[in-house]
Amino acid sequence: MYPLNLILITLLVKLGVAAAVSSALARARTFQRLLFTEKRKAGETLGLLAFICIPLTLGVWVRVTVPNFLAADISFETTILLGILMGPLSALAGGALLSLPAMLHHEYFSLPFNLAVAFIASSYGRFVEEEEVWSFSPFVDLSIYRWIRRNLREPRFDRQVLLLVLIVGLEICRDWLNRMYPHRLFALSTTNWWVRVAVWACAAMVVGIPLKIWNTIRIEQKLEEQKRLLLEARLDALQRQINPHFLFNTLNSIASLVRFRPEQARELIVKLANILRALLKDHDSYVQLREELNFTDDYLSIEVVRFGADKLKVVKEIDPATLELPVPSMILQPLIENSIKHGLEPRISGGTITIRSRLDGDKLMIEIEDDGVGIAPGRSHSSGVLHQGTGIGMNNVRERLDVLFGDAAIFDVTSRPGRGTRITMEMPTATYDDGETGSTPLPVRSNTRS
Repeated sequence: MYPLNLILITLLVKLGVAAAVSSALARARTFQRLLFTEKRKAGETLGLLAFICIPLTLGVWVRVTVPNFLAADISFETTILLGILMGPLSALAGGALLSLPAMLHHEYFSLPFNLAVAFIASSYGRFVEEEEVWSFSPFVDLSIYRWIRRNLREPRFDRQVLLLVLIVGLEICRDWLNRMYPHRLFALSTTNWWVRVAVWACAAMVVGIPLKIWNTIRIEQKLEEQKRLLLEARLDALQRQINPHFLFNTLNSIASLVRFRPEQARELIVKLANILRALLKDHDSYVQLREELNFTDDYLSIEVVRFGADKLKVVKEIDPATLELPVPSMILQPLIENSIKHGLEPRISGGTITIRSRLDGDKLMIEIEDDGVGIAPGRSHSSGVLHQGTGIGMNNVRERLDVLFGDAAIFDVTSRPGRGTRITMEMPTATYDDGETGSTPLPVRSNTRS
């Protein structure tokens, strides 16, 4: 038997130990990945067991070697966690490891008791749904209150209350074994019933605290994954946009060439097919600038035929050092289309489109400039703030840059009415932050054309 004041202090410290250990583990990205992996390999399972069991096994060793420091031993609650989260084999292995320091100090019942707890907890884990495990509350009074309210209105079996009953029942068994065989199994035994109830409640809370802390991280990861999937869907929709007027005009141009210039009509059909294939094909968010320029060549070849070589000229001022750099896929074509439609098409004599690229420190600069009619006075034409009529293409690109790079990218539009418009993009050149290991090369697909 331990003094009442020592037991009460131990219970308070145990709650702190559970919160501190589970919070420290939750900050490790590797631990998060291992814990929330649905199907773990053997090495991953061993790694997760090491994360959880090694520090808590040291806690058991501290309890048996340091007088009156009992709160470091939360091996009973940890074995329950292993059972409901990791399954029988992992729980049995973890329970055996946690019992080693106690076994070395002649607490011989600790091993069979931990194995029995592991088996019972893992059986419960198999019986219930994953969400029911994660939603277990450390606030015992609230769990009981909700259970009573639900069952008064509509009686049903509650698996969360079952876990609470299992924890309390196993704690009672541990206390009974400690009374029957003193010094063979550790338990906070007392004859005071109120303190005994506090010991039972503390055991449930020590199980519930890590579940709540880790479930918070789990929910955050799910929200981040949903956000990522939403951004991918949004990017995919933006990348697959094609102006129906361009398609309609191209088909009309092909129809007019079929009878008199069939070879040129065939060439346009091949180029249009390349464009449609690239738009419809599954692809990464990034491509090499060289490949992006090849894609725009097909588009410009069609537009040159439509307008005539004497009305539409294309000039490229490309820094060779930029050709292998990754850029968002299909980011140039909407801007070029916008320049042709809103800058050169209203002008009878046509004009020139100039495409430039260069490096500016660790930034890639890309410019699309035309000598067309420009943006009409009164419309905002800087930093991508565009009004109706200034082009869906620019809004498309600005939105994609914002999704991919945030504040790290710059999108600027400068226009001089009657003299042309210049669109400038500035973006990071080589890496993005993956949130775990620092910087990782941007994913670049090797080919979009076949």
